[in-house]
Amino acid sequence: MIGLAAFRCMRLIVFDLVSIKLRQYFQVEEEHELADGTVEVIISGKGTGFRYIFGEMLACHWCVGMWSSIGLYIGYVLAPVIFTPIIGVLAIAALAGIIQVILSK
Repeated sequence: MIGLAAFRCMRLIVFDLVSIKLRQYFQVEEEHELADGTVEVIISGKGTGFRYIFGEMLACHWCVGMWSSIGLYIGYVLAPVIFTPIIGVLAIAALAGIIQVILSK
């Protein structure tokens, strides 16, 4: 369940519209037109110092997934009464999202 919850938490932070304001504060998007006419979007950290480093980490779904896993696991170990429902809801949402993607194909 923690694995599914971490997956959903990562998607929520890195890709979902609900967290766009958070990402915009720490990241900048640059569009580059390639030779074949397609546009490549490069996401990088904004500013300097902590803001830049945090923006770079938010651009990496592997990094956010790792920190989400650690946070959820530590929360579950230290405060299972609080984190069990959070993990359950995130895991159910992840499973529902996966099923929706499978059924839409």
